[in-house]
Amino acid sequence: MCGAVRYTASAENPTLSACHCDMCRRWTGGPLLSVGAVEVKWEGADKLTTFTSSAWAERGFCAVCGSSLFYRLTARGPHEGALHVPLGTLDDPSGLELSVEWFFDKKPAAYTLAGERKRVTEAEVKAMFDGGG
Repeated sequence: MCGAVRYTASAENPTLSACHCDMCRRWTGGPLLSVGAVEVKWEGADKLTTFTSSAWAERGFCAVCGSSLFYRLTARGPHEGALHVPLGTLDDPSGLELSVEWFFDKKPAAYTLAGERKRVTEAEVKAMFDGGG
């Protein structure tokens, strides 16, 4: 938001996901809509702060304005290091299609995202990360 931290990244077959877990909703004020990113290069990295938010992930934000900048998986295994950037941080979010909803059973009844896609429950997510929480 303030421009103190910026990034460039690429993605293979970029897809949009939504996470309805309690932490993501508290962090963003709604579901976290994010895109997996690779080859991320940070500008202003000295203003980048991380917070370990669970046994399997950390969240990054701007130390100046508090903007949410990334969610990174830290659990050992095939997804370790996977980094997702919030949709709102992209300069051009065109062409993305929502492909998966995480923690679907935690989604509040107050909203519904249109369309059909893969929907993963809390138990399924925890099983992916050996029951971490």
